[in-house]
Amino acid sequence: MTKLKEIFTSWRVILLFVFLAFALVAIHPQLFSEEGVTIRSVSYNSSAANAGIITPTAKTMPVNKERILYLNDERIKNAEDYYATLKTLKENKSISLQTDKKKYTLITKNNLNGEMDLGLKVYDNPRSNIRKGLDLEGGTRVLLKPAELTDKGDLESIVDILKERLNVYGLSDIVVRSASDLAGEDFILIEIAGVTEDEVKELLGKQGKFEAKIGNETVFYGGKKDITYVCKSADCSGIDPRQGCFSAQEGYACNFFFTISLNPEAADRQARLTEKLNVVSENGQNYLSKSLDLYLDDKQVDSLKIGAELKGRASTSIQISGSGTGLGQQQAMANSLQNMKKLQTVLVTGSLPVKLEVVKTDTISPSLGNDFLNNILLVGVLAILGVVSVVTVKYKKFKIIIPMASILVSEVILVMGFAAFVGWNLDLAAIAGVIIVIGTGVNHLIIITDETMKGEATADWKTAIKNALFIIMGAYCINFASMVPLFWAGAGLLKGFALTTIAGMSFGVLIARPAYATMIEILLRD
Repeated sequence: MTKLKEIFTSWRVILLFVFLAFALVAIHPQLFSEEGVTIRSVSYNSSAANAGIITPTAKTMPVNKERILYLNDERIKNAEDYYATLKTLKENKSISLQTDKKKYTLITKNNLNGEMDLGLKVYDNPRSNIRKGLDLEGGTRVLLKPAELTDKGDLESIVDILKERLNVYGLSDIVVRSASDLAGEDFILIEIAGVTEDEVKELLGKQGKFEAKIGNETVFYGGKKDITYVCKSADCSGIDPRQGCFSAQEGYACNFFFTISLNPEAADRQARLTEKLNVVSENGQNYLSKSLDLYLDDKQVDSLKIGAELKGRASTSIQISGSGTGLGQQQAMANSLQNMKKLQTVLVTGSLPVKLEVVKTDTISPSLGNDFLNNILLVGVLAILGVVSVVTVKYKKFKIIIPMASILVSEVILVMGFAAFVGWNLDLAAIAGVIIVIGTGVNHLIIITDETMKGEATADWKTAIKNALFIIMGAYCINFASMVPLFWAGAGLLKGFALTTIAGMSFGVLIARPAYATMIEILLRD
């Protein structure tokens, strides 16, 4: 008992316990799942957004995200309950939604597919603040490269616009960050859960420059500067009921429409440009002599006739239309709605400063990610058992084996706590870093143990511990230096590996392993 008291009153051991406490608070493990579902994202212009519900920021800890407890007075226990209750709601009705933070009143709306959609994406409550990366969650990773050289300001602007564009598009669990390689070339790395490779390529590979022109004069641009509102609900967007779908040369075509609102400056430009136009008659209808031409990435995508009643009038409401084709009517309708959604997204977010090239894409299915996670856990357990078995055979002393195993577990907890605190996603590369930390930890703990046992034989404890820590610090400096270039190697794809390895080795060398040296010195002392 005297030795245990001496261990627990040592400043090195106390420092280790303090950091472990901070790590556990950051991880916030929940042994029992709380009822309700966590809000993952809120769609733009949706019922939920109009009621005041906001998408959690990227910095929000998973367990601190807003949770839905009741939907229209029905208790929600999990995601399955939420979507089942959603199907029972009727359109254009006022309902209540109770979260752990506030009670909201929403107006129900159907989406373009006729399904009830409040604009919320939810998932079962997380058990901790540890974020799983794309390799474990499933989704798509895209590496983009600016087509032209840009300064840091342009690069950050691209990142901000892409974040907004992806949020507006309804995607969630998004990681968008700038990266560079060892040659100094700039890239943008995007990781998105739950979408296909083709959707991401189509959405991100284009600059998205939208212009509406009358003749050669621009009336308005896409983005918040000129456009104050873009309708995305079924009552003012969807397949055009006046024209619908019809047979085309190689299948079918469907026309879509949606309304937008312009700011007063854009409306004044429209009035000024239409004031001098002539009124012409066509099929019994009066139009202006020039059309409103729509351009996306400098390519004309549609031409809208301007009603004669808009001549010289500063109207803030505009109806946008377009079309989509397919071999069958259902395919044409789906393509038309997809084209409409892309155009709506560009109108909301505006254009990118430069065009982007898709350099590399990787897609991982959620089931494959789950298999990765199960295999990692199995390998981790086997690795720890293997290490304990080898150490048991070598030393045959529980007063060495138990502290060594405890320190290895504490180092893993410290790394996980650090990842949760900084919001770093644990992917396969990061977990490989954790394995490296465990491997170097075993080596260092064995060095400390052997040097301490030499001190036991020579009665020179201080010199023995000092020699062990000197060897460890030398190895740490070499490993640290070798990890730094990996922050930029492969356009930052190995950044998780480098960051996790450096953090884990730092916690081990500066906190956990010195504590182990103190423990083992006290336990082996006669």
